[in-house]
Amino acid sequence: MTTTNRTRRATLKTALAGAAGASLATPAIVRAQSAVTWRMQALWDGGTTPQKFEERFVARVAELTGGKFKISLFAAGQIVPAAQAFDAVRGGAFEMMKTFDGYEAGKIPTFAFTSTIPFGFPESDQYEAWFYERGGLDFARQAYGAAGLFYVAPTVYGQEPLHSKVPIKTIADLRGKKGRFVGLASAVMGALGVAVTPLPTGEVYSALDKGVIDIADRGDLTANFEAGLAEVAKYVVLPGFHQPTTATAYVANRAAYDKLPPEFKAALAVAGREISGSLRQHILVSDATVLKKYVEKGCEIIRFPEADVAAARPKAMEAWRAATKGDALATKVLDSQIAFMKELGLIA
Repeated sequence: MTTTNRTRRATLKTALAGAAGASLATPAIVRAQSAVTWRMQALWDGGTTPQKFEERFVARVAELTGGKFKISLFAAGQIVPAAQAFDAVRGGAFEMMKTFDGYEAGKIPTFAFTSTIPFGFPESDQYEAWFYERGGLDFARQAYGAAGLFYVAPTVYGQEPLHSKVPIKTIADLRGKKGRFVGLASAVMGALGVAVTPLPTGEVYSALDKGVIDIADRGDLTANFEAGLAEVAKYVVLPGFHQPTTATAYVANRAAYDKLPPEFKAALAVAGREISGSLRQHILVSDATVLKKYVEKGCEIIRFPEADVAAARPKAMEAWRAATKGDALATKVLDSQIAFMKELGLIA
């Protein structure tokens, strides 16, 4: 091993040690690096809870690099409309985005499975374990690599509820309803009889308010309350069987990422994984509190029977397979996830 390689390995270990929360002494090699400035557009509106965690992400990257790697954070739509972020980052208009892979699942089938699995993993730790322990991270990087992008890390959290303008108390009640879903949830909910419209997140409130849709997926309970959904949809359906666990993603322009020194790449990975855990824990705590706020706003909380959800799983699994569209990588990803679910005893 050369002296340079030994130095880089030592520095990488130092950066990763910051994940434990210990204060990080800035290595000499980082102090010697030239400053790097990136721009990143997030998924969220300014001032919302998820956006505050993106602020923590960019601050942590700066901390891990001794202030040398600065990421200027923008809220959803501030640089380009949300639907254009994928192409904008790929083209180099800005260096990084926080995205939901399901938005591009129509073009890249693998993304259907790196964003959420309807009727799949019920616990976020299980889904995150698939990324970090069962090769999911490498699968996501293969899919993004073909598009000139680099998948940095997922942010994995729990269920997203279903918000409805009408009572939905069984799976059968979904049939004939107009709903907003994206990614794999679109395919699964369509198979259950929903007329699906894949609206951008920012249009969900208006679509519910105007009656364009009857039901909608949007975000976690707290984010949706902050967005005002309690005002336009008086029924909150749990558990979020259509999106029991969720993965959003930090994604960078590949050329820009490749130019980074190893220590800066490590900082992105460490900060990404820290935010995944901290946001998940925050949501876990806040969900109980925010449910009371929905009730105070006149909403009814509907809890689906577990047996009804289980009975619909076989049809969902048929939709999973169809969503691969015969793509080799998407098929490999789905097979990996099903094998893990079987090991966990989630499916027979």
